[in-house]
Amino acid sequence: MTSVPMTYRQHTKAVLVLGLPLIGGQVAQFAIGMTDTIMMGWYGVPELAALTLATSAFFVLFLLGSGFAFALMPLVATFAAQEDETQIRRATRMALWWSIGYFVLVMPILWFSEPILLTLGQEDGTARLAQQYLRIAGWGMLPGLGMMVLRNYLSALEHASVVLWVTIAAVLVNIIANYALIFGNFGLPRLGINGAAIASIVAQSLMLLLVVQYAIKVLPEHQLFVRFWNPDREMLVKIFAIGLPIGLTTLAESSLFSGAAMLMGTLGEVPLAAHGVVLNLAALTFMLQLGLSQAATVRAGNALGRGDAPHLVAGAKVVIALSLVGVALSMVLFTTFPDQLINLFLSPDEPKRAAILEIGRVLLVMAVLFQLVDAMQVVHLGFLRGLHDTGIPMVVAVISYWGIGFPAAWLFGTQLGFEGVGVWSGLVLGLSVAALLLGWRFWTWGTSQVKPVS
Repeated sequence: MTSVPMTYRQHTKAVLVLGLPLIGGQVAQFAIGMTDTIMMGWYGVPELAALTLATSAFFVLFLLGSGFAFALMPLVATFAAQEDETQIRRATRMALWWSIGYFVLVMPILWFSEPILLTLGQEDGTARLAQQYLRIAGWGMLPGLGMMVLRNYLSALEHASVVLWVTIAAVLVNIIANYALIFGNFGLPRLGINGAAIASIVAQSLMLLLVVQYAIKVLPEHQLFVRFWNPDREMLVKIFAIGLPIGLTTLAESSLFSGAAMLMGTLGEVPLAAHGVVLNLAALTFMLQLGLSQAATVRAGNALGRGDAPHLVAGAKVVIALSLVGVALSMVLFTTFPDQLINLFLSPDEPKRAAILEIGRVLLVMAVLFQLVDAMQVVHLGFLRGLHDTGIPMVVAVISYWGIGFPAAWLFGTQLGFEGVGVWSGLVLGLSVAALLLGWRFWTWGTSQVKPVS
């Protein structure tokens, strides 16, 4: 299979055409959770602390289950390059099967989360409120996982723009629902943290409904839901083999941040609330990097399907350059407007506002330090996933995040007395090791794996 060489300008255009909707979709998806956090901060600090804890626990489990959805992107990108529509259909269906089964397994964990949180050292009131949220929001995991599968299916086929618009619609619905249900507006009851949970379910369900309709009407040739109940053991195993390592890799990273939230929770309500605010800000800028990582996965999967190694290398250089531009922009933002950014999450009359600001300013400086290494690790992870390489990256993630990152966060933060700065220093160290090892893996091994297709 032959292909016409592309210039760096053409690669840049191709990455941006695919990557910008993916970035926008990630930002919009993140805005759903960020809206919850901002409005809950206006409602009260105890509820904000509980929401920080609850959403950290929720997304640890959600991202583990999303491994099956993430496995779909490189597979569909490769099958699309080979023009194999049957394989696209088979892979997408079985990814949906795994997502449904996973939801059934984890919902009981969310339902009985309070004892787990108490065992992890969280305060009684915070743990109780967190379980209250998770018992409602947990039902949103099913449509959320279904949406993740279909968004990866559509993105791999370069239909990312529809995912962006669907997610923006869900953000608007979530804002309205939060405003109504958290604070009791429009004649509805004042539900507080329960209102945020209900709003999230509504938003996730809306997104799933819209992308299902799009897939049926715009891509009818794939017949995703025709005889959906028929098992496909071969593809079920393949999705599991690629998806489980991706899920565990994502779990290792996300649980590192959740573990950091647990450590911050042991320092008190105010440090935990400040951590939640800064983590949301850092995660928002990370959406740019995550979108570029997904574009890298699609481009690498296409190169693998066509057997085009020069395309892979040139595209990788372009993605890294764009990633570094994003890092520079986020650094400027965090160092120039720290108070303005933190105040977005706090009510003007919040009595603990000054204390949260004081801690938050310092943590934002730490967030600046790990922007670079976080960007490099996720982008290289995207390249490797596009090459269907998920096992070694999983080992790298576990060693980097839990063999190095979390022990360092615990040591610096709680044992040596550096508190929040110490916890975030551990995060920086773990991400740095991951970035170095994943970069080495891609440039020394990954680039040699794309062979010409005869």
